[in-house]
Amino acid sequence: MAGTIMVRDPVSHHEDETGRETTPGGAPRYSRRLSDKILIAFHHACDQGDFEVSEQLLHILEMMLTRRPLTPDGTRRRNMESLVAAHERLWHLRHPDADEM
Repeated sequence: MAGTIMVRDPVSHHEDETGRETTPGGAPRYSRRLSDKILIAFHHACDQGDFEVSEQLLHILEMMLTRRPLTPDGTRRRNMESLVAAHERLWHLRHPDADEM
């Protein structure tokens, strides 16, 4: 991942004095789910070659995605596919010679 592109929702938003986005009522506005941010941090750690941090982030992500969902939002399958892909990426990074077989 070379960089992250932030896309603002067409819904009106405001920024507080720190530049953080807020809703019109003043509450902080979060544009990504925590699990998405952890997945991004996992890929960043992989890009940096920090496999210990990658593995810990992957364990946290797995715990979050495998526990009972709080709301049935229909993204469970996509989340699980992302989790499997993350496991595969870390395995391939730790076993680079296996790709040649």
